[in-house]
Amino acid sequence: MSEPTAELLSPSTPVIPGLDGAVPTSADARAKRRIAALEEEIDTLKQEKGTKQRKTTYYVAQGRAIRRMVALYTSLEDLISENDRRCEDEDDSEDTSLIQDRLQRGYIALTQALPWAHDRLTRLDTEDAEDMLKKLKRGADAARGDDTSTLKDLVASWVNQDFRPSRLLRSDDKHSRGFVHDICGKLLCPAEWDWNNGSVKAGIRDRTVDYIVSENSWPLFLYEDYTINPDNLEQGLFKSKILVQAFKATFTSPSSAREADGDGDGIDILENSRRARRQLNQVKVKTCVRFALSSVTSWRTVDGDFDYEIFWNNIVDFFEAPPGPVAHRRIDKLLEWWTRKVFGSNHRQDLTPEVVSKMSVTALADQRMAQEDAAFDSD
Repeated sequence: MSEPTAELLSPSTPVIPGLDGAVPTSADARAKRRIAALEEEIDTLKQEKGTKQRKTTYYVAQGRAIRRMVALYTSLEDLISENDRRCEDEDDSEDTSLIQDRLQRGYIALTQALPWAHDRLTRLDTEDAEDMLKKLKRGADAARGDDTSTLKDLVASWVNQDFRPSRLLRSDDKHSRGFVHDICGKLLCPAEWDWNNGSVKAGIRDRTVDYIVSENSWPLFLYEDYTINPDNLEQGLFKSKILVQAFKATFTSPSSAREADGDGDGIDILENSRRARRQLNQVKVKTCVRFALSSVTSWRTVDGDFDYEIFWNNIVDFFEAPPGPVAHRRIDKLLEWWTRKVFGSNHRQDLTPEVVSKMSVTALADQRMAQEDAAFDSD
């Protein structure tokens, strides 16, 4: 049978060429399909960009908790590396060092503050995991900057209000703080020295070898009523009003810092107690208050002879590495004190069924039931 000629074909039927040719299509049709493909690519790129932006926003926002509740200085990579090391050396009986224990406690705190982080680090590939950590650190550093800036202003107002210095602190001037200011100098003075002693004050200000101010001393601002007992240096430690004010301003609200003398209002005390323990064990507030009282104008690790990172570690070790059970019980009592100061106290554990049965809600329910019974009997 002979092949049909082109003249016999319908006008809508394309001529089928060999493999070395192309089926003819109109330029308009090709342009429309190309435009549709480009629009689809643009939509895909927009969706990917939106997803990426949402991830960035989420990670940065979540990262703000890290410098507050996990570690003020330590990098996330170091925390992760220590946890990985312990997983690999699980059967190794060698004792860990204090530094390694700090890192592991930091990783545990990270998984408590960001419960999804451990699983996500396990699932993500290396590039995506690095990108996530980068965004978390961005949020962490931004939060630290915000908190130090806020406390810089608030600490000035608290000092002016409580101490009434002859030379008031200005919120916008850090140069007049530190040891050149009499009140700031007193609060920053190491607990073992008497700031009111002229030779001590002069020695500190002149930075003589006999009066080296370093992280190896507890500053007076950490103590209750800003006084110490030389025979019991733990008495009143971490109970000062300015610490309570700073904690409230950072973790609840700046306005709540005005109520630092009494106990808190007791809202959701059970959950707040657990939250207070996590936050207090990561003692960022104490480090930031020291920075706010100093004359240092920008965040740094070392101020003269004072190393903030070691100071941070000293406080963390006080809470998390006590020498024994007796010291541990004292820490528990100290944290309970902080919970009451920040969040208040309640007596829900004393609301036994017997006590509740005598209260008006139960009494009213009983009365209403009695009225129903009486109406039923009268019928």
